[in-house]
Amino acid sequence: MARKTVVVSDMSGAQIAEGKGAKVRITFDDARSGAIEMDVTADEARAMGAKGRQVARRGRKPKSS
Repeated sequence: MARKTVVVSDMSGAQIAEGKGAKVRITFDDARSGAIEMDVTADEARAMGAKGRQVARRGRKPKSS
């Protein structure tokens, strides 16, 4: 019997289509508070991100062959 995982937005409760979701991770300066992670739709993530700023990707650039 096959099983299908359904992802639901933590903000609106709407079902998130395959490839149309995002994860929002909130970290606090106080390490004791831990971190919070939410599953949201892409539109909800864009609305939240509009109030923030773009952050560069981390890590080393891949070598050119």
